Amino acid sequence: MLVTSRSYAEYEAMFDLKELPESVLDCSGGGSSFTAEAAARGVDAIAVDPAYELAPAELVDTVRRSLPAGNGIVDEHQGSFVWHWYGEPARRDEMRIDAADRFLQDVTTSPERYVPGSLPDLPFPDRRFELVLCSHLLFTWADTFDRVWHLAALRELVRVADSEVRIFPLVIQGAGESVPFLPDVLAELDGVTCEIRKVPYEFQVGADEMLVITRT
Repeated sequence: MLVTSRSYAEYEAMFDLKELPESVLDCSGGGSSFTAEAAARGVDAIAVDPAYELAPAELVDTVRRSLPAGNGIVDEHQGSFVWHWYGEPARRDEMRIDAADRFLQDVTTSPERYVPGSLPDLPFPDRRFELVLCSHLLFTWADTFDRVWHLAALRELVRVADSEVRIFPLVIQGAGESVPFLPDVLAELDGVTCEIRKVPYEFQVGADEMLVITRT
């Protein structure tokens, strides 16, 4: 299991966040510090992830082991990544370590913010969150999860969102290929509008867009 730790600053850039609403869901949150830092800003922030079922000691170990393991994809596809947002690899590593530390502290002191669960069946009522964020799960793993799963997952994210869902990135992990079934899946969503929007973040080459789904 890979439990990635991303920072609040990365979330701000990936999702082009200017201000946060009163309630936000991070799905799947992994070992990221976004929920902890959003909560510190007064936001009703919740993260959901299957990793939160792990016993505390096992979760700590998994998060720590995931820090170097996460670099394996980058090393394998070096030509598919750019460093202008981070500046240099050492800065990215520093941000990930700090994010992991912040996450592990918060999950210990405020475990109610970290809910075990996974798509396409989330343990929340309809329209629970004003904003739902999904980082590096949908479309990123389109070589693992098929079109049917993606459609079910998107409908579930819309179900628990009161206003908006944002998903990043929109290319397959590693070499960054486009997702062939993306347009067809979006066409099957009812009661929403969909927009693909540029964001001020790029790490995978060409992965500088997010999907914004707004309830109508």
